[in-house]
Amino acid sequence: MKFKLDENIGQRGINQLKQAGYDVSTVLEQGLTSASDPTVIKVCQQEDRCLVTLDLDFSNPLQYVPSQYKGIAVLRLPPRATIDDLTDAIQTLVNGLEREDITGKLWIIQRGRIRIYQQSDD
Repeated sequence: MKFKLDENIGQRGINQLKQAGYDVSTVLEQGLTSASDPTVIKVCQQEDRCLVTLDLDFSNPLQYVPSQYKGIAVLRLPPRATIDDLTDAIQTLVNGLEREDITGKLWIIQRGRIRIYQQSDD
């Protein structure tokens, strides 16, 4: 699985996903810092990468329809979050990926918990 980390995910998050064996690219590496959300998700779509972000705008499945993407993982951290909160959220993502495929889904990730949104086939 390939991931694109948004600008709000630091080096520890990058390292954590790479250590878990994933291909990781970042918005920062591609000079997309401060790019619009539609631009970022379009790049993810073109590169077949799952977006990992703290940006709650991506948690709207009506605006960013999960089935159109390789996956969207929105990390929800507590107010006044620490680096440990971010590390725990990314570990929750890694653990979830061991059990289930994120492709075509929106995952809202909190410490130890993943809420999964997937469009029904109705």
